[in-house]
Amino acid sequence: MNEKRREITRQRLDRSRSYAWLQKMADIMDRYYLDAALGFAIPGGIGDTITAVASLAFVGFSVFGVRSLSLSLAVMNNVLRDLLLGLIPFYVGDIIDVFHKSNRQNMALIKGFVDGDETIIKTVNKKAAWSVAIFVCLCVLIYLMFRLLFWLGEQVISIF
Repeated sequence: MNEKRREITRQRLDRSRSYAWLQKMADIMDRYYLDAALGFAIPGGIGDTITAVASLAFVGFSVFGVRSLSLSLAVMNNVLRDLLLGLIPFYVGDIIDVFHKSNRQNMALIKGFVDGDETIIKTVNKKAAWSVAIFVCLCVLIYLMFRLLFWLGEQVISIF
């Protein structure tokens, strides 16, 4: 992103209500542990799926607000990774969610990318380069995790 375009984007973000809303959402989801709490409260991967769908707002913002494919891929990578970790059974994934804080990571990626932070840009570009392979693997693992959860549910039901 060249410097003039970066400054225009930075100014647009500072005035954007959706950017301010994303910052609040990241705080609520990660600082107040709503991401983990929904996973605990709504079992079977449903709570984790709800938080992943809510996190798609970061992807949408990186696509339509920042207009960067590499940033969008890096943010999507974090969303899918958070979903996969949250789906680990027996509440282990929800405990991991307490420490993972993917929403704050996504905010840091967006802010650092727009501000021209070289470390963040390198991280974004590295994640984007690996995203296709990672997305395929994460999607397969998420599918297998859902299958495992359904199988465990059937086993528990068959006991009763």
